This record gives sequence, C-alpha cells and structure tokens, in this order.
Amino acid sequence: MLVGERMSHPVISVPSSMPINEALHLMRTEHIRRLPIVDHGKLVGIVSNEDLLNASPSQATTLSVWEMNYLLSKVTVVQVMTRTVLTITEDTPIEEAARIMADNKVGGLPVMRDGHVVGIITETDLFKIFLELMGARDHGIRATVCMTDEPGQLAALTHAVASVGGNILALGTFDGEDPSCSEVTFKVADMTLEQLQETITPVVLKVIDIRESHP
Repeated sequence: MLVGERMSHPVISVPSSMPINEALHLMRTEHIRRLPIVDHGKLVGIVSNEDLLNASPSQATTLSVWEMNYLLSKVTVVQVMTRTVLTITEDTPIEEAARIMADNKVGGLPVMRDGHVVGIITETDLFKIFLELMGARDHGIRATVCMTDEPGQLAALTHAVASVGGNILALGTFDGEDPSCSEVTFKVADMTLEQLQETITPVVLKVIDIRESHP
C-alpha cells in the first residue's frame, strides 16, 4: 500500500498571509487539524490547530472580544507556521510514512508531486488503515499467540486454521516481551472460539488471548 492510495486529496492549503483567526475558522469548518502553507504554488510551511491556538489570547485575557478579533486579524500564519516541513511522495510505502511521523513526532505529512502539494497523509488516515489491517470492523474470533521466530511457523498456523475451514480475516506480527518469540494477532471467521483454541494450541508456543470480537 502506497501513500497515494490513502492520502487526503485535494488538499486544503492556505497562503502565508492568511490571518490566524481565518485559518482557525477554516480548520473547524473543514474538520481538519493542519494546513500546508503555499505561496505561488510553492510549499513554504505547515501550521497545526495547536500552533494557532497557542498564538491566540488566553481565556483569562481582559481584552474585549472586539480587541481580540482586531489583534488576531493582525497575526498571520507565517508568524506561527513551521517552516521546515517533512514531505513525502505518492509512491512512498505507507509504513515508511508512519515511521517518519512517529520518529519525528508529527501528525501529518504533505504529499508532493513535481514540487507541488497534491495531498496530505495524517495520523487519522493511519488509524483507519490500522483498523482495516486488524479487521476491527469484522465480527470473528480474535486470538493473540506466541510463536517461535523461525521459518515456516506462520505457515503452519495459517494451514492449521484453513484445514478446518477457518477464514483468516486479518493477521499481524509484533515483537513479544520474550525476544525468542513473536506475538501474532489474527482474526478468524467461520469457527467457534472453542474450535479455534483446539486448532491452534498444538502449533503455537502459547495462546496469550482469545476472545469473540464484535465490530
């Protein structure tokens, strides 16, 4: 899966001259939390909802609403935006985008093509993908098991489930607490909890958790 398949587009961007109160209103209206700043077709920065709120007067201010609105109209996004912007392209693997966001503690990345912003990938987009990967919206039996980290072990697990008519809806592998084994979480349809437990117990080191999962 590549970023271009899951990015939000067309992207909503604003010029650096936009007052922060207008940018805040736009974010609230469009239900977004960050805006790429584009001047003359060129990306010059990015601003988040938090950046704008931090630049706004405190609730404890003694200013009148008219005074606040006047002051906010004089502050533009260029004064609060982040100028060094991490970007990616449409052909970036989605997991690479997630790694960049996690490593740099950012909630979104503008997506570029030929020097122009064509989309944005955000933490919300990644959460939606995670829901799909883990089958969170599907009814089934969810199990987490500990398996030795050796070739063929995962194939043995999936073969065991398939041999009794189980349909694996989702599967993910994760680092376990014990470095000698991996944790595998998967969701299966067309089996009862008891059937799945009986089927997988002989082919795994340990069944950590097994439960019926409803969307």
